[in-house]
Amino acid sequence: MPRIAAPTNAAQREQTQRKILDAFGELLFSHGLPGLTMTDVARSAGVGRTAVYNYFADLEQLLVAFALDETGRFVSELKARLDGLENPVDRLSLYVRAQLEDLTRRHLPPGPAMRSVLSSESFAKLAVHVGELNRLLEDILRDGMDQRFLPEADVEGLVQLIHGSLTASASRRTSGAEEERVAAAVRFIQAGVGAAFDDDGRPVTIR
Repeated sequence: MPRIAAPTNAAQREQTQRKILDAFGELLFSHGLPGLTMTDVARSAGVGRTAVYNYFADLEQLLVAFALDETGRFVSELKARLDGLENPVDRLSLYVRAQLEDLTRRHLPPGPAMRSVLSSESFAKLAVHVGELNRLLEDILRDGMDQRFLPEADVEGLVQLIHGSLTASASRRTSGAEEERVAAAVRFIQAGVGAAFDDDGRPVTIR
């Protein structure tokens, strides 16, 4: 029997890992984290329980891997979308919308809940991507202030308030009226940071 080339073997491992992560994400969305087991994940992924342990030592490691994978992809996609916009107020609107969509879709436990189930070392790994999101938002706000689309304010404080508002809005979502909920959150945050608009709804500089 011919030997399997390394790239083929690596691709197979990557495919199996992807199946496990996807299955875990679906179970998180449908059932939540409490009570979830590696056996549940293996069954949902269509692989043996041993196979799951070949990739992840325990549920905590799997949760961290899933969170890093999801957040990493989200950050990359968000950066690409933001690069297509020049006005900082428009970029803020896109950031808010993207965050709400992501918070709703991923159904990851919120930060405090994650901290309660993860070791300090594991939680620190997630902070890398959280810090990257913070910097993205900080850059948007500073650009808005530099270009006089937003009044001068404590940027770090605004970042904390905005992310808190986004988490609260996502946790109170109801069926239907999704666009209305997102639009309301966008308007609330734009007003909170002091953005102004003309009669056609376009951002304008402030005096």
